[in-house]
Amino acid sequence: MKSTELTSVDGSRSGRAQTSEWSLRGLLIGLMIPIGMTTLNMSMFGVALPAIRDSFGIAPDVVAWISTAYSLPFVVFMPLYGKLGDGLGKDKLFLGGIGLFTLGSLLCLLAADLPMLLMGRVLQGVGTAGINPLCLAIIADAFPEDQQGKAMGTWSSVGPGASMLGPLLGGFAVDYLGWNYIFLMSIVAAIIAFYFVNRHIPSLQTSRPPGFLREFDWLGVLLLGGFLVFFIFYLSSRALTGVEPLQDWRLLAATLLCGLAFWQWEKRAGVPLVNLQLYAIKNFGTASFAAGLRMFVMGSMGFLKVLYLADIYGMGATGLGVFTTVYAGAILATTRLGGQLADGRFARRVLLISFAIQLLTLAGLATFGLPVWAAMGLMLGQGIGAGLALASLHRIAMRDVPGDESGSAAGLYSTARFAGSTFGAAIAGVALQQAELVMPLTGAYQLVFGLIGTSCLVSLVVSWRLEK
Repeated sequence: MKSTELTSVDGSRSGRAQTSEWSLRGLLIGLMIPIGMTTLNMSMFGVALPAIRDSFGIAPDVVAWISTAYSLPFVVFMPLYGKLGDGLGKDKLFLGGIGLFTLGSLLCLLAADLPMLLMGRVLQGVGTAGINPLCLAIIADAFPEDQQGKAMGTWSSVGPGASMLGPLLGGFAVDYLGWNYIFLMSIVAAIIAFYFVNRHIPSLQTSRPPGFLREFDWLGVLLLGGFLVFFIFYLSSRALTGVEPLQDWRLLAATLLCGLAFWQWEKRAGVPLVNLQLYAIKNFGTASFAAGLRMFVMGSMGFLKVLYLADIYGMGATGLGVFTTVYAGAILATTRLGGQLADGRFARRVLLISFAIQLLTLAGLATFGLPVWAAMGLMLGQGIGAGLALASLHRIAMRDVPGDESGSAAGLYSTARFAGSTFGAAIAGVALQQAELVMPLTGAYQLVFGLIGTSCLVSLVVSWRLEK
């Protein structure tokens, strides 16, 4: 029978003290499995992408849009899930998201043509959009304040762990079964996740105002979605309009128009999608910006590291697969440690150390011609530094948010994070392409590493402003 002992009818966090340690442990397991499910799917998909390309005989720019078909709705729908969760109940939306992900995985499994595969990827993205923000909101609602950092660190550690397992499972499926079968594994994982979530996640229904759905800020959803979509299109416009990235002024104009209209509308809306007052909470706004910068670095490095090792050092597919697994392990090694430190008075200090480590490692990659073992060592060091910051950012961002706004805040925070990742990969690709036109390949990579390192320097300055 589904537990209800964490139920909160008024959106407050008063139920924390009555929650047993056993119940919290079951709750955390229930939250960890869906994150493992989505991360496993993404890491297996990365391994299968060359086989998918060859199966359909598609060009590289079209291949990129198979990934974008997932990441774009994933980013766009995050704030919607968060805001709806505050009124409809986080548990129901959580289960609905897993259901959509399962349906999308089934379409991908059965896909006989590219449109069907793209449709499945879109549904997967829409389904998983709610998982990250709703997990954060549920932890913020249910766990005592002195345990939130540890809980968020433990929950966050599942992602790197699944990233280590995914390439191995995905490679086996592609080599011996066919690329479609990576989605069979996703369906199995989704069914397990649905069972555990339904069993362990409590009802967190808030008092829904009359006419909540009728008065919901649907125009805000449309304008924010338009801003994010047009901006991503602007960053990678060639496949859509034939114009070089960052040069199609029509997409830039649409981006600015939607962004300005959204900003003006949200200031006047009765129940806005984005409560701008949340950004008056210093730690929330500052930590959201720092988290976006952190994921910008992670997205850029996710794109660059394998290309760098292949192009500069001639590393083959097997070596790249092993290194990718070890890189995920480096992040995992410090993620939970960062969470434990975040519960004390060291949260801000942990962030400063994290961004300093990443700045130094990227400076090394940007400055020196290195043997392959040294380059891999610096990239692993960057992963170690990145893992330290994750739970501390989660904890600081959500610490001062009112309970009845936890879903909205978690949605906005998650959008900032994953938009940073999406933009990071796109901008790194454009910068590398442009740099290759005017300098040798090694110099081009060094220039891009230096640009990414600059964002770490900005993150360091931003994190200094956080309140202890």
